[in-house]
Amino acid sequence: METLAYYNGKIGTLDEISIPVKDRSVYFGDGIYDATMSRNGKIVFLDEHIDRFFNSARLLEIELPYTKEELRVLLLDLVKKVDAEEMFVYWQASRGTAQRSHEYPKGVKANLLITIWPKKATRPNCDQKLMTAEDIRFQLCNIKTLNLIPSVMASQRAAEHGCDETVFHRGNIVTECAHSNVSILKDGVFITHPADNHILPGIARAHLIKNCKELGIPVEERLFTVEELYNADEIITSSSGKPACAAKELNGQPCGGKDGATLKRLFDAVIAEFAASVS
Repeated sequence: METLAYYNGKIGTLDEISIPVKDRSVYFGDGIYDATMSRNGKIVFLDEHIDRFFNSARLLEIELPYTKEELRVLLLDLVKKVDAEEMFVYWQASRGTAQRSHEYPKGVKANLLITIWPKKATRPNCDQKLMTAEDIRFQLCNIKTLNLIPSVMASQRAAEHGCDETVFHRGNIVTECAHSNVSILKDGVFITHPADNHILPGIARAHLIKNCKELGIPVEERLFTVEELYNADEIITSSSGKPACAAKELNGQPCGGKDGATLKRLFDAVIAEFAASVS
């Protein structure tokens, strides 16, 4: 298959599988999701993504009718059905199918949707153009929910301004980006917002921290300001699709480019770990 979609046991292409109107993801965006890359029939950091998926379900009180191992086996089996060396693997669970009502339906099983399509993993680069915007999202950003309208709008505005990503801030405190985490390097220290309810605990972010510690690069998980963002030696964004990218422009002004040696050490380690996870 060139693309694959799975919905509660039914398998077809992305154009063949449909979601019922009464699926609560349609009415309320009532669900959670996760996603990562796959190469050579293996899924990058799969166990970590599944752990986060189940934690999101727990926090939203969505009862998943399968175990972590059952989901793991299913995802690996489906990946083998797609004719591509590298692909993007996405899965979501909604709170089930029921007549529209804000209250949780009782005795209804969660619906599982999986989509897979060919996509090349983006290698680390240093060419991103960023812009900033006030973070108007709700207070549960640590849950990977389907409610992404502020991020969708911010991504659209970034595209309209010729930018690759939008950096959110609450007042003067930088949080994360529209669809990635953001960290900075300053005086040889890797600084990133703590994993609280204002950011998603990114898997790529966690591995950047891990690689920093292994390389002897000091790590500070703390709040940092917009001013610190502008004055950073390097600005780094990270996501499962783009594990590590450095910025060269922020709101039309040059940024970064002041600690290429540390950046190269870190990015080389990221590349090596990614390759090892799918070898």
